[in-house]
Amino acid sequence: MQTDTKAIDLVMLVDDNDTDNFISKRIIEITKFAKRVEVKGSGKAALDYLRENQNDSDNLPSLIFLDINMPIVDGFVFLYEFEKFNEIVRNKCKVIILSSSDNKRDIDKIVNNNHVIKFITKPLTEVALDEIKLNNI
Repeated sequence: MQTDTKAIDLVMLVDDNDTDNFISKRIIEITKFAKRVEVKGSGKAALDYLRENQNDSDNLPSLIFLDINMPIVDGFVFLYEFEKFNEIVRNKCKVIILSSSDNKRDIDKIVNNNHVIKFITKPLTEVALDEIKLNNI
C-alpha cells in the first residue's frame, strides 16, 4: 500500500455474507485504506444508514463496496433507491461493485449505472485497493 496517499475517512461494506465482510474489513484495516469501516449486512440496512446520515457528510462513506446478489434489496434495487438520494449523498458516495457474480449480463447492467465507478471480483485484495488509490477513486 502506498504510504504517500491519505486514508479515506469512511468506507461502507454492503454484503449479506459475514465471512466476505470480515475479510474485506480486515484488508481495509491492515492496509490502512480507510480510517473507518461501516459494515451493513443488507442493502436495506445500508439504505437506512444513508437516509439517517444524508445531511451529515462526515458520516457518509466516500466509497460503498456493494455486493450484487443479496436477498430482498440486492445491488440493483440498492442502486435504484440510491438514485433518489439528494445530491450531497450521490456526489460524495461512489459505488464499487464487489461481487463473486460472473453473470455477464448482470455485470454489464450494473457497470453502466452512473454511480458505479468500478467492478471488483471477490475477495477484496490489497492490489485492488492500491489500484483504487492509484486512480484517485
